[in-house]
Amino acid sequence: MEDIRVIKSKKQYKEYTNRLIKLWEKPTDKNENERELLELLIDDWERNNLKSKDVDPIELIKFLMENHNLERKDMMKILGINKGTLSKILSYKKGLSKEIIRSLSEHFKVAQEAFNRAYPLKLEENKGHKNEKMMNTRKEQEAA
Repeated sequence: MEDIRVIKSKKQYKEYTNRLIKLWEKPTDKNENERELLELLIDDWERNNLKSKDVDPIELIKFLMENHNLERKDMMKILGINKGTLSKILSYKKGLSKEIIRSLSEHFKVAQEAFNRAYPLKLEENKGHKNEKMMNTRKEQEAA
């Protein structure tokens, strides 16, 4: 196990997530402690840097995809959805279901609350109307 320290930068976060992914590709008893330590450090960094109220769930998904070197096909497999559904989600045309939120939370080890926030949806049938954007959550839709 190399010298592992508290994560202090986005670059270091990326390095550690890539390292953890490689360790999980071939898990052994020998690298178990390193995996656990990296998971704790990554979780701590994400908890302190990704739970900002300013980050909407879609931007968070895009950030996590980039930092975990995931392509759309990987996300389709992780979430159990097709290309069209993923495209609609990432372009703000479809909200996140409870199942997708659970899958994201479980896969990225990020609290469900980070994905379960209201954000504007761009729905085609609302184009030109007073309330052109709708919110992701039912409460927000009713309030709009």
